[in-house]
Amino acid sequence: MDITRRTVVPILAAISFSHLLNDTIQSLLPAIYPILKSSYQLSFAQVGLMTLTLQLTASLLQPVVGIYTDRHHTPYSLVAGMGFSLMGLLLLAVAGRLGSLLLAAGLVGVGSSVFHPESSRVARMASGGRHGMAQSVFQVGGNVGSAMGPLLAAFLVLPRGQISVAWCSLVALLAMIVLYRVGGWYQLHRPASTIRTGASRGAQDAGNPGLSKNRILLSVAVLVALIFSKYFYLASLSSYYTFYLISKFHVSVRAAQIDLFIFLGSVAAGTILGGPIGDRFGRKLVIWVSILGVFPFTVLLPHANLFWTRILTIVIGLILASAFSAIVVYAQELVPGRVGMISGLFFGFAFGMGGLGAAVLGWLADATSIEFVYRICAYLPLIGTLTAFLPNVEHRPAHAKH
Repeated sequence: MDITRRTVVPILAAISFSHLLNDTIQSLLPAIYPILKSSYQLSFAQVGLMTLTLQLTASLLQPVVGIYTDRHHTPYSLVAGMGFSLMGLLLLAVAGRLGSLLLAAGLVGVGSSVFHPESSRVARMASGGRHGMAQSVFQVGGNVGSAMGPLLAAFLVLPRGQISVAWCSLVALLAMIVLYRVGGWYQLHRPASTIRTGASRGAQDAGNPGLSKNRILLSVAVLVALIFSKYFYLASLSSYYTFYLISKFHVSVRAAQIDLFIFLGSVAAGTILGGPIGDRFGRKLVIWVSILGVFPFTVLLPHANLFWTRILTIVIGLILASAFSAIVVYAQELVPGRVGMISGLFFGFAFGMGGLGAAVLGWLADATSIEFVYRICAYLPLIGTLTAFLPNVEHRPAHAKH
């Protein structure tokens, strides 16, 4: 249920900025992998295990957090969640062995598990009915933050060493201040209780005329498969792109981190496009183009020289990133009234696939080569053909008026 009829721009901007800060913290760990790998003589599989710990911690907890907050009003849980990320950063600065690195990654994952479902709810509350636009604005903050991590690694951590990660705790403190203000707005505009009566269930069912429970479950399964395709492929770039550039083209660590920043910037740009386009032309169309449409470029990538590798990764980031906001809002319309559960499920699964992908691809890179990983992953976008099984659940004329 929408609380406001007009978009609350300051709150939407604040939650997007908080997402930027949260994901800057989260992306810092993969960005310093080359430093940690060299310092502690880690294998690619151990590097992947750090990502798996970070992502699975968030993945397993996010649906739980979403279900809980659908039923209980928790306006300041975002501040508490960011506190876990703060502790993770401080531990990462002094971690001296793999076990403490994994614990630090897990603490950052717990922070993200609280942040994403609740902040997605706030974005929808502040959307004024423009759900795709609001979801894109919210998510683009995270994408920009993900791009900032490699810059922090290149210009702060690389020259000053691992201990300088402690300075990044100021990012978490700033996020806690912003989220406290957002929590105050949330407290004043709290939604109606989400514990369903029989009448409200009937109203929800009316939002999906003609869709049986089995059809809804099948559609959710298709969306999950699409998330798998998107995030397994993105894991190959976000976790191993720097290693790929260093191994194949012999670029410096700093140059590789800057290239990673450029790729993640293209992901941010693609994200901001996906929501408004979905509001206007339909989310199913965005999903089709975003997942399946990236296939020609992923196939070309393993055979490109350095110049074209940089161009192709920018194109891949732009196209592939537009899918997620469309998928999340589509799922929220497929299962109305369960914003926290749906947000937690899809953000959590996305995190889990990113972590699992990093671990599996790290093992594969150890067993074969990092170049082989990109040749295999090139075919993942073909899973986008499953979009044909999704029903039409949108009411775009209402969206198009805005």
